[in-house]
Amino acid sequence: MSKIPSPAVTTETAQFWAKANEGQLSVPQCKSCGKFHWYPRANCPFCTSDQVELKPASGKGTIYSYSVARRGKDSYVIAYVTLDEGVTMMTNIVNADGANLAIGQPVRVAMVASEDGQRVPMFEPG
Repeated sequence: MSKIPSPAVTTETAQFWAKANEGQLSVPQCKSCGKFHWYPRANCPFCTSDQVELKPASGKGTIYSYSVARRGKDSYVIAYVTLDEGVTMMTNIVNADGANLAIGQPVRVAMVASEDGQRVPMFEPG
């Protein structure tokens, strides 16, 4: 896999990306309503509270949906993965042959370095 573009790190997402560099996938949880949500942001999308904190995630989930994108000799897998914490995130599946993937298949987080070295959570079978 070639290097992926570096993500935009903002004030709202800086803590998430710092934890990713430490190898930890984190999921935002609202302290007011208790719900997990995806993507990292300052306010809860369910109750609008600003009492959101990042919680360590298990790093495990299942493939909800996926598509194999082919570009010349290269291909990559874009997927929605539902984490054990209940949120569904768009990501890539790495270290896998797209022909051998299935909806409902268990996956685990794999932190992949981007162009500037920022680690990005992606997933691999397992």
